[in-house]
Amino acid sequence: MSSSSHLDKIKKLRELTGVGFGDCNTAINDCGGDIEKSIKYLRVKGISKASKKMERVANDGLICIHEKNNKSSIIEINCETDFVAKNLEFLNFSENLSKLCFELKGDLNNLKKKKMKDGNSVDNNIIKLISKIGEKITIRRCNFFDNNKYMSFSYVHAALKKNIGKLGVIVCIESKKFNEQIKDFGHKLAMHIAASNPLAIEVSQLDKKILEKEKEIINEELINSGKKANIVKQISKGKLEKFIQENTLIDQIWIMDPSKKVKDIIAELGNENSITIKDFVRYKVGE
Repeated sequence: MSSSSHLDKIKKLRELTGVGFGDCNTAINDCGGDIEKSIKYLRVKGISKASKKMERVANDGLICIHEKNNKSSIIEINCETDFVAKNLEFLNFSENLSKLCFELKGDLNNLKKKKMKDGNSVDNNIIKLISKIGEKITIRRCNFFDNNKYMSFSYVHAALKKNIGKLGVIVCIESKKFNEQIKDFGHKLAMHIAASNPLAIEVSQLDKKILEKEKEIINEELINSGKKANIVKQISKGKLEKFIQENTLIDQIWIMDPSKKVKDIIAELGNENSITIKDFVRYKVGE
């Protein structure tokens, strides 16, 4: 094989795989100049590299939202550093995963097996990207909202590009009509959820285990501070009520007007609209 032909094959293999010059050179030499065998060779090597990186912690990454015809999906893709999260290749890959997540209605298992435009599965392309970028990359979670009765509103905080950032929210609202006033409230509510991080819409939806745990912590703190049992009971009740108010969406202080609660804003919008918050999801990278 001439040196120019050898270099051409290395160049082609790099374009096809995104792997560095040295590894491509080794693959071409070991596979007798056969491009297809070299790709397979690098795949195996890439998997070996990736398996070591998968033992590391990936706490950074991106949240991506995709919307169409009042349907919405949200996905979290993790990497190890903010530097990679802002890398154009990782951004584009995450955006493509977001579109596939929407197409598959948030089915994570099927998403990992789904073939992308290059003919490779999502899982295989993750392995290739790990080998190229050098960091652990995982799909952590995803969700999908599809209901003709409700309207979905979304918000991505400090977006790196449209619908891609480190914190994303989707909230679903039911109303008799969706005029501009209701739509404005929906968009602001998504922003409110991003900022206030509620655990549930209302107290009946709060996990009882969370409430019991919080009650235990409050009581223990009060007892350790030397408070008498009868006083502990009174103060504990008030502190638990405050915890519920701060963590249930409708009871939270409205971030746009701290003199009101979310439920006050809903009431002001009038009975004729009959607004009900049906569901929401808030993803923050690494949480």
